[in-house]
Amino acid sequence: MEKVLEVKNIEKYYGNKSNLTKAIDNISFDVTKGEFVGIMGASGSGKTTLLNCISTIDRVTAGKIIINNQDITKLKGNNLNKFRREELGFIFQDFNLLDTLTAYENIALALTIQRVSPKEIDRRVIEIARSLGIEEILNKYPYQVSGGQKQRIASSRAIITNPKLILADEPTGALDSKSARQLLENFEYLNGKMYATILLVTHDAFSASYANRILFIKDGKIFNELTKGNSTRKEFFEKIIEVQTLLGGDLNNVL
Repeated sequence: MEKVLEVKNIEKYYGNKSNLTKAIDNISFDVTKGEFVGIMGASGSGKTTLLNCISTIDRVTAGKIIINNQDITKLKGNNLNKFRREELGFIFQDFNLLDTLTAYENIALALTIQRVSPKEIDRRVIEIARSLGIEEILNKYPYQVSGGQKQRIASSRAIITNPKLILADEPTGALDSKSARQLLENFEYLNGKMYATILLVTHDAFSASYANRILFIKDGKIFNELTKGNSTRKEFFEKIIEVQTLLGGDLNNVL
């Protein structure tokens, strides 16, 4: 299987010699093309730091992160910006949509920056909007649509450039239960039908149960790993809860 992401012995330190904190402690794992991988852990476990390093928002102290056969820890300046723009898709908890742009313009922005032809932009925006059920709101502004619709706009924006890897950071955190379920079903669609490779950071077992594999982070290390295999989503959810119990995680999330 083609490896989209290779994380090799990465470490991340914060602070100085007199007050040094190790946020990531020698973590290694791979993500292959078409996988939907969840990263879970309690607050302060290092999961967000890990995502920030993979997303190029932060830099590792040691080790390598290879995406699409390119060591991103060596990229700088315009090369880093170009890589981030063309190879990664981002979905955040607070949507990060531009209020002065319509849904169509938000989705199309990355293609506009890449100087894709208007005809091709229109074709791709319409195709993705139709697949995620937001075609009828493309001319509306973010303040005119619901939280669930905003997140589907953000999902469309993340996938429009056909990135090698989609990074989602607590994407259901600002959504009600119905909108959260719709978004997670959209992730299933992106992964299953459009073959998107997704890395999801979440503390929520319900959200994580939509993934195919879960990495549990504790004290900056990989504590455990679960693979869905032939399990139903409910069975996988129950296995996740069992590991969360060992981690002392949040048990308030139920199906």
